[in-house]
Amino acid sequence: MKPKFMGLILAVAVALTGATFGQNSGQAPVGQNRERVRDQLATLRLLRMTQALDLTEEQTSKIFPAINKFEKDKSALQREISANIRELRGLLKDPVVLKDDQINPLLAAIKAGRDKVRAIDAELETFVESNLTTLQKAKYILFNIEFMRSLTDVLNRSGQRGAAFAPVKKR
Repeated sequence: MKPKFMGLILAVAVALTGATFGQNSGQAPVGQNRERVRDQLATLRLLRMTQALDLTEEQTSKIFPAINKFEKDKSALQREISANIRELRGLLKDPVVLKDDQINPLLAAIKAGRDKVRAIDAELETFVESNLTTLQKAKYILFNIEFMRSLTDVLNRSGQRGAAFAPVKKR
């Protein structure tokens, strides 16, 4: 890969990592920060994927817009799921007055939303693989594993994993 392009990828990766895992300066609400972090991670993932799979310009021009569309669709679904989870938590705060007629629709909506997210992921993977060579497909599988592993490592090292994946407290 060309040194200029590698330098660009490295610069963007450093900038994104710093912005993503730096401390919140209190300028933007938490929800906006989460959305910005997701966008930055998606961009970082695309840049690293381009490098790892050695994508051609033609492949990149097909895959990137599709990934962006799929990610926007997933993000909208995840916002709906989050809203339903917040509502469910609110209902569960008063266990004496549990309302099955209110809880069951939320449970169904959460499950349906999660199923839709999984379907989008499967559709995205099928689309990406349809635009890759056999060698790139193999690299794509390994890339996904390594990217998630390195992301987990960064979160663990930064001490934010506990905050991001805090266990549910039992009362």
